[in-house]
Amino acid sequence: MSDLQFDAWAAAQRQRCETLLDAWVPLEAPAGLGEAMRYAVLEGGKRLRPLLALAACEAVQGETAAAERAAIAVELIHAYSLVHDDMPCMDNDVLRRGKPTVHVAFGEAQAMLAGDAMQALAFEVLTPDSGLDLALQARLCALLARASGHAGMAGGQAIDLAAIGQPLNESQLRDMHRRKTGLLLQASVMMGAACGNPSAAEHQALLTYGADIGLAFQVVDDILDVTQDSATLGKTAGKDQEANKPTYVSVLGLEASRRYATHLRDEALAALESAPRLRSQRLRELAFQVVAREC
Repeated sequence: MSDLQFDAWAAAQRQRCETLLDAWVPLEAPAGLGEAMRYAVLEGGKRLRPLLALAACEAVQGETAAAERAAIAVELIHAYSLVHDDMPCMDNDVLRRGKPTVHVAFGEAQAMLAGDAMQALAFEVLTPDSGLDLALQARLCALLARASGHAGMAGGQAIDLAAIGQPLNESQLRDMHRRKTGLLLQASVMMGAACGNPSAAEHQALLTYGADIGLAFQVVDDILDVTQDSATLGKTAGKDQEANKPTYVSVLGLEASRRYATHLRDEALAALESAPRLRSQRLRELAFQVVAREC
């Protein structure tokens, strides 16, 4: 697959996701809530999680309509988490995706409600009255809930807040990032795969791929926080260092962090090679793109 073919596919899938989000995120929610929700999730972001879900579904020849619901659901969870993370009680950030954060634009109370509503909407998207097998609905909901709850994203954020100013070793840092960022990226892959019928070997390969890509993404984020400016990132650069948060750069150093990100990418690619049907798929290109953000 050429870079141009992948870029065309990714652009088409991002546009499809934008269309679906526009249809499913309600403007008519009361008292301006819909406007805040749409501000938080529309017209911004790389849509990496939806792309992973759709690529995994394609790799195992799954049901596209189901994978699209999975893609939108995981993006809604991601968007809600950003809204809450940016609030003064969490990371207290004022810039996200190159524009004021939701609590700056709409106030703290409306931002909290917008995040809550997007979280609920994610599971509504996964449970339509018809058109999606009930067993698959349950499987998708379980994967998303586990990745975003106390054992996953929320738990990782709790560790992150508790670790401010505290030394963490590499193992502790890996656990925090696996929970906070990695499990939702891994869930994106596995939700897409659940829309098909992967073999046991394919399932294990995709689990490994998702875990490696999930951690690589956060390692690269830690690198970008110290190597890029706010205009490039679309969010405030240097926040982790200023807040005295442990990161891969602070624990391993910049060059070792870069090597580790590349190592994780290579492990993810090796996992795909272990299952013939997963070779030469778009998942390979996504793995390269996760790490290439730093270049």
